[in-house]
Amino acid sequence: MAHTLVGVVTSDKRDKTITVSITSRETHPLYRKQYTKTRKYTAHDEKNEAGEGDLVEITMCRPMSKTKAYTLVRVIEKARGKVELKEDVNNVVTEEAKASDAKTEGEE
Repeated sequence: MAHTLVGVVTSDKRDKTITVSITSRETHPLYRKQYTKTRKYTAHDEKNEAGEGDLVEITMCRPMSKTKAYTLVRVIEKARGKVELKEDVNNVVTEEAKASDAKTEGEE
């Protein structure tokens, strides 16, 4: 059986390559305290079908580059949506602040 892993895509910016984060909970051998460990793997995505936030299954294959030794098997679940901050919001706030500063200077 091949070495397969299930994780979440954290980056899909490169062509035919995805970065997958796999989180596991482990117990410290001496202190018996549980902690989370996150590992990142780069995987080959031939059709560019996986997007950021998708739950995917990857499997080990021959090394394709210096860091890429896994390939995408399937997309288990697509991401439901992204939350992005708009840069325009910050610009609008600064413009409003400048306008209010101009008003207060004119009143003095």
